[in-house]
Amino acid sequence: MSSTIPALAADEASTTQQSETMVIVGTATKVETPLVETPRPVSSVDRAELDDRNVQQLDETFRYRAGILSGHYGSDNDTDWLKIRGFDQSTYQDGLRIYREGFYQWLPEPYGMDRVDVFKGPSSILYGEAPPGGLVNIISKRPTENAQGHIDLQWGNRNHRMLGIDTAGPVNADHSIRYRLVGMAKSRDGDLDHTENDRYYLAPSLAVDFSEDTRMTFLASFQKDDGVPTNAFKMPYGTIHDTPFGKVDPKTSYGEPDYDKADRTQTSLGYELRHRLNDTWRFEQDLRYSHLDLELRSTYMLSQLDDRMGARGLVYRDGDIDSWTIDNRLIGQWFTEHTENTLLIGLDYQNLNLDGKEADIYGFGDPVDLFKPAYGHYTPVASSDLIHREIDKEQTGVYLQNQLRIDDRWVLLAGVRYDKAETDNHNRTAKSVERSDDDQLSWSGGAMYLGPHGINPYVSYTESFDPVGRVDADGRLYDPREGRQWELGVKMAPRDWDGYISAAVFDLKEDNTLVTQAGGYQAQAGERQSTGFELESVGYITDHLKTTLAYTYTDAELENDKRAALIPRHQASAWLDYNFATLLPGLALGGGVRYIGESVDGDTTVPDYTLVDAMARYSFAQHWRAQVNVNNLTDKEYVASCDYWCYYGESRSIIGSLTYQW
Repeated sequence: MSSTIPALAADEASTTQQSETMVIVGTATKVETPLVETPRPVSSVDRAELDDRNVQQLDETFRYRAGILSGHYGSDNDTDWLKIRGFDQSTYQDGLRIYREGFYQWLPEPYGMDRVDVFKGPSSILYGEAPPGGLVNIISKRPTENAQGHIDLQWGNRNHRMLGIDTAGPVNADHSIRYRLVGMAKSRDGDLDHTENDRYYLAPSLAVDFSEDTRMTFLASFQKDDGVPTNAFKMPYGTIHDTPFGKVDPKTSYGEPDYDKADRTQTSLGYELRHRLNDTWRFEQDLRYSHLDLELRSTYMLSQLDDRMGARGLVYRDGDIDSWTIDNRLIGQWFTEHTENTLLIGLDYQNLNLDGKEADIYGFGDPVDLFKPAYGHYTPVASSDLIHREIDKEQTGVYLQNQLRIDDRWVLLAGVRYDKAETDNHNRTAKSVERSDDDQLSWSGGAMYLGPHGINPYVSYTESFDPVGRVDADGRLYDPREGRQWELGVKMAPRDWDGYISAAVFDLKEDNTLVTQAGGYQAQAGERQSTGFELESVGYITDHLKTTLAYTYTDAELENDKRAALIPRHQASAWLDYNFATLLPGLALGGGVRYIGESVDGDTTVPDYTLVDAMARYSFAQHWRAQVNVNNLTDKEYVASCDYWCYYGESRSIIGSLTYQW
């Protein structure tokens, strides 16, 4: 019979990764399970890899994992952009939803992350409303049993500067109270001219063992961003297509540097309760309150007027979001001579209130030269131009999941969930309201055979639904999007190898899909389907050489058999990390190659491109480490994607780091 994780040790075990093959994740099942022993598609990136690649934004996390597209809108200092299996995804932190409504984007800070998981495909069975692409779940840094810490200093191109501190350890002699304090200040210019962002981040946490059976972990965070937003919107003319005037410089900004702003304050406070009722049952509760305050003025290229000139638009948002999320779980685990059964019963509730003033101006200021824009020719938005909007959104979900393990050879997983979601979208200015009242029953099932040599084939089925909560160009709420996925795969983790290989084929469909129309707005247009194949491997070839390999084939099509915009059919990546432990102790070199195949937008074809990344680090004098990371080593100029607009990819990034650790 396989070993199990004690109730109160589960969370700490989930962040202790002695072997890539036995990464313990709860994202896919909400029960701590080895990654290679669950019949659901999940990948994970741990803190060590985040440090090795010096990840600066959430959407950089999965560059070397299968099934995930990032960077397709360039380097955005205002939003994280990811596509999973050709679809949108939702973002969670510590298992609870992060609300990102429209332009009100909550931006997680990578310095505060311990691990990031991705659940690929529909995930409503455990998490309720979500797009069909799946979800990203960020695991925050937690208090530790042992005293530890480090101070980090970074500098780089685009005026990158960062100072961070991360300290943790016990508060009292018996270690029953533990703390962690993570703080950081960072500043960097954007990838476009006249754009920038300054960030201040603080995340204290405290873990208290009230008894052998009861523990609470309190988690809080505060983050302040002040900057000028990066709006990478450009026309195909001058990017993909040639012109008599050459190409548009990738750094060209069509914003208004003295008017645009993106000031964001986000605060969260919550706790995790773990209580063992008896040898069979335990209770878990996660709760978080979040507040997001946003003042956004963002000028962008709207449309081409002639061979030289373009019209601009403006997005104006001034408001805040208050949200509550709570997840209650009762977990029972019992054994017979040949079986291990884990039953999960859950009840969760999500509540969001958005209150803000907004304007979408189509035709803001004077036309600008596409190749040499001049700034300052505009009229600021007046209060009379603003619409007062309030969105109230509630969701309650009840779910049941059973995982049966038979003779350490079979894993059978089945679940059902019922959700009720209500959304009221009030236009207080026009005194009108759009209401949606949706309920949904979601099913999930899976089976995996645990082979004697670590070769584990599986099959799974999952569903999703997503009440969008936004309005279309006519001010009407979108209909809920619904997704369903079949998957057949295999996960391999030979017992004598520190690594894993996973391969899967999938068929994912969505009804009421959103498609970008001429003019840039989104409309619902029938069914969208994505079929594909994924291959992923992380492991050690030798004691000193670690490899991360991924390949993705995705065929994403709309209802009329037309290829979906943005999504390449082929993606491949490889990262090698070699530690010179014997020859030059303390030295390690790493490097990666990322290939993104061609994509389309109607009749426009975006060429494929290949990027090279590099890393060098050196540990010395026992407590010190120096590191240099370079992304897009050759400073390749390329168009990352087109979807009505076109977007240049991120330019070369160079960041040096110096760390003192204890």
